[in-house]
Amino acid sequence: MRVLVTGGSGFLGLELCRRLTGRGDEVVSLNRRRSPELERLGVRQHLGDIADPRTVRRALAGCEAVIHNAALAGVRGPERPYRAVNVDGTRYVLTACRALGIRQLVYTSTASVAFTPEGVTGADESLPGPRHHSAAYPRTKAEAEAAVLAANGPDLATTVLRPHLIWGPGDPHFLPALLRATGTGRLLMPGRGTNLVDTCHLSTAAHAHLLALDRLRPGHPAAGRAYFIAQGEPRPLREVVARLLTAAGRRASWRPVPYPVALAAAVLADATTTVLRHHTHHGLSRFLLHQLTRPHWFDLTAARRDLGFEPPTTFDHAMAELTRHHRTTGG
Repeated sequence: MRVLVTGGSGFLGLELCRRLTGRGDEVVSLNRRRSPELERLGVRQHLGDIADPRTVRRALAGCEAVIHNAALAGVRGPERPYRAVNVDGTRYVLTACRALGIRQLVYTSTASVAFTPEGVTGADESLPGPRHHSAAYPRTKAEAEAAVLAANGPDLATTVLRPHLIWGPGDPHFLPALLRATGTGRLLMPGRGTNLVDTCHLSTAAHAHLLALDRLRPGHPAAGRAYFIAQGEPRPLREVVARLLTAAGRRASWRPVPYPVALAAAVLADATTTVLRHHTHHGLSRFLLHQLTRPHWFDLTAARRDLGFEPPTTFDHAMAELTRHHRTTGG
């Protein structure tokens, strides 16, 4: 079928386009800048901003389904740019779907919408989100997710996937941030890294999206529901970090920072961002501090039951592939 992937030139979006074209679907992408990778795949590109309703409608014209993957991600920064992309952009996609008669919408959310400062331990999708998110990214993604689920009905089937900490070859966020932080050979981290976290390999995230796309229809159990997506292998954060760095050929000693010191620095960083209106999306924040010191892993039973989901690779196997990738390409 003809599928629009919003954010098709991004990390997950590009993998989705690879898989869809590889199995014979006609793929359209909405992205801000032209992508040579998408050109090689034969993907038709609409260049523009997800926050422009006319651009969204043009990109969706003639499509039968959409994977709405475009988002602004980050751990800090003022709310306005997050709201424009994550909330307004999603509403424009929903409006265009209704106007054009599109029947299927798979939305890429994030497990962070359910994350609380106390952490999440083996919870399923019945877990309510926190009353107050500590950053604009999870707050706006939660609002967009709610709009997608509310839009589900007999004319438009919608479902939400919540992948968690996506990593793999070409990762532009997680591993590069770790590499920047270990430039001195030391990794200053709050806590000792014993908190259990689950992650999601790129292939696992893409696999789940195609499963959802193929099964979604009005009345299906997945319609109007959200699903956590991960490897199902929670491990200590310190192990995850060390394995990623080793795969990239980098070693660094973990240097724990006392939690009160890290918290004071995070509160100051958040206050500085608010007062000075810094538009940086990365760096220390209370949200990041809680992610680094609290457990966050999930019950994947619902995705297995309704989507037939099983991770297509294990953590160890995917890490070995990442190591070979870095040795072959130089990272």
